[in-house]
Amino acid sequence: MVRDIGYAQFGAHYFGRCKMSITTPSLRILMGFDGSNHAHAALTLLRDLCANQPQPPISSLTLLAVFTPLMAGDQGPLRDALANAHDSLKDLCFQVTSDIVLGYPAEKIIEYSEQQHPDLIVVGAQGLRAALGILLGGVAQQIVEYACCPVLIVRAPYTGLRRVLLATDGSQPSLQATQYLARFPLSPATIIHILHVLPPLPLPPSAEFYARTYPLAPEVLPVYPRQLSAEELAWQKEEEQQGQTILQQASQIFKDIGREVETSLLRGDAAKEIISYAKEKQIDLIVSGSRGLNPFKGWLLGSVSRKLVHYSGCSVLIVKSRQEK
Repeated sequence: MVRDIGYAQFGAHYFGRCKMSITTPSLRILMGFDGSNHAHAALTLLRDLCANQPQPPISSLTLLAVFTPLMAGDQGPLRDALANAHDSLKDLCFQVTSDIVLGYPAEKIIEYSEQQHPDLIVVGAQGLRAALGILLGGVAQQIVEYACCPVLIVRAPYTGLRRVLLATDGSQPSLQATQYLARFPLSPATIIHILHVLPPLPLPPSAEFYARTYPLAPEVLPVYPRQLSAEELAWQKEEEQQGQTILQQASQIFKDIGREVETSLLRGDAAKEIISYAKEKQIDLIVSGSRGLNPFKGWLLGSVSRKLVHYSGCSVLIVKSRQEK
């Protein structure tokens, strides 16, 4: 049974240590900058956030560059790139500060976030020294795992946020992601897709399974019924109705602020279906809660969110929920 938890009850402090205010129109943003193509794509996205609003509120933006001990003698290029990034943003809707520190990127960005309490951390999907397909050499992965607030991972090339996909499962983190996206400064022209994925239907055992399980002649092997029973059909229908309720709850939030949405209900492996949908619909940004309905609370990041971060071909925003210590 799907319970109407109520989006409004998630007040000003549902992000725990991040202390985000639900009524604050501006954002406190921390961006990890390393001069890579993905970092420059993130800068372009931030500039678009200002352009999306006729009179954008002034947001604070901290650009943080981290040089490792191995780079201690070669800081010049990074400092120059950081100065150029600072200048490209300072005349927009940001109060920009920049800093360069010695240490290890993920550790320093998380440490900075715990001190500054940002509403959003922005990082590029791959850094200058990352191997093909490895997120910032593991930096982005660590940040999204352990940060106390939402994390936006930007992939190059960035061509705008024309289509945004919200993946929801009706859990509290998904509701929080919906609230966060509803306040995110998107262009009025942005199309918002909302997707809920039902679990896959149980498959009947294969003939190979029976042959291994029952060492009998083929003529005496049990026959698995090909059609679903009335009970299974009723269960499937109820599950689909619950999925539609989840979609309606999420879409109502956007309708209340004057945005139209497109909703879809699919069935299968959640991460696979979300990524396939994003590719088919040419989604520019996937938004997801950090954890779903999985009961293993010791996992800091849900398996679906982790797969989206690793395998999506577009940018991903993971909205982190209150962490349990």
